[in-house]
Amino acid sequence: MITLQQLIALIIIAFFVYRLFQQRNKQQISGSEFYLWLTFWLGSGLAIVFLKEFDKLASTLGFSASGINLLFYCATLILFYFIFKLRLNLAKLDRNLTDLTREITLLKK
Repeated sequence: MITLQQLIALIIIAFFVYRLFQQRNKQQISGSEFYLWLTFWLGSGLAIVFLKEFDKLASTLGFSASGINLLFYCATLILFYFIFKLRLNLAKLDRNLTDLTREITLLKK
């Protein structure tokens, strides 16, 4: 049985999926970005629906808390990975900008 909190979370996810389709139709996001976010939101919805199974998985893995804590741990790890990738992309962008500025300066001389 789905609780009120789960229902509210599913309604919020449905809103985000709706907005995602709107952005794709307006071509504000790329196809790969669309599929990444669609997978994320659908996975989140499944995690909410099957929260009891995550509780069982958490106890099987030795976590003393509920399955939602296991989901938070996984989400935190994924967020740190994305931050790491973003930092690498920013460093690459900084190098490219420095190289471009250098080339423009040399062309003006």
